[in-house]
Amino acid sequence: MKHMLSIFKRELRGYFATPVAYVFIVVFLVLAGVFTFQFGQLYGPEGQGQASLRAFFGWHPWLYLFFIPAVSMRLWAEERKTGTIELLMTLPITMSQAVLGKFLAAWFFTGIALLLTFPVWVTVTYLGEPDHGAIIAGYIGSLIMAGGFLAIGACISSLTKNQVIALVVTFVICLFFLLSGHPDSLDFLRGWAPGVLVDTISSFSFLTHFEALSKGVIDVRNLIFFFSLMAFFLFANGLILDQKKAD
Repeated sequence: MKHMLSIFKRELRGYFATPVAYVFIVVFLVLAGVFTFQFGQLYGPEGQGQASLRAFFGWHPWLYLFFIPAVSMRLWAEERKTGTIELLMTLPITMSQAVLGKFLAAWFFTGIALLLTFPVWVTVTYLGEPDHGAIIAGYIGSLIMAGGFLAIGACISSLTKNQVIALVVTFVICLFFLLSGHPDSLDFLRGWAPGVLVDTISSFSFLTHFEALSKGVIDVRNLIFFFSLMAFFLFANGLILDQKKAD
């Protein structure tokens, strides 16, 4: 735990050592506000008097699609490019400690960005009487989904020295996990694919599993999906690094 905490602190300091972290957070907050209040029509006919953050949480998967790859691309790609990964691997730590330490630092950083959206919650509270329990559940679900995105990004980052390649590949894979549950994608698949295949593809969708969480419904099946996905990609992350260490 001590070694993992050291990696966590080292990685978290790395985010705030340059203005890039602050730019990411500001861009995320601005886009979250624009999508919620402008495109989400919180003040419009559909949102007027509804006092809910459904529109706010509804945009999170798409915000993370662009935000998370940019956060995760540096996790291992930068270490490999600068050569510091060799130094890291000579330290008296296990590969799982290094992988978890870096992942948790990125997840914590994302959590900070998410926490800073609290003015949206304050605004909707001022406008009406929202279900605060549902909002808390939505925030928890959003953070867990962000962890899923980050686990994918961390795994891809360990495969390359090029951060741009890591960003693009992570974006494509995460896009698949989103579109696999999008109504238009499912309608297209139903036109030629067996129902079992369509249901299987839909079961891997972030949208499908996050929808209930965004409504304040904590379903164990959705939690199992996201945590299992995190465990799989973090395990793969460790295997990739072990292989490169052996080489």
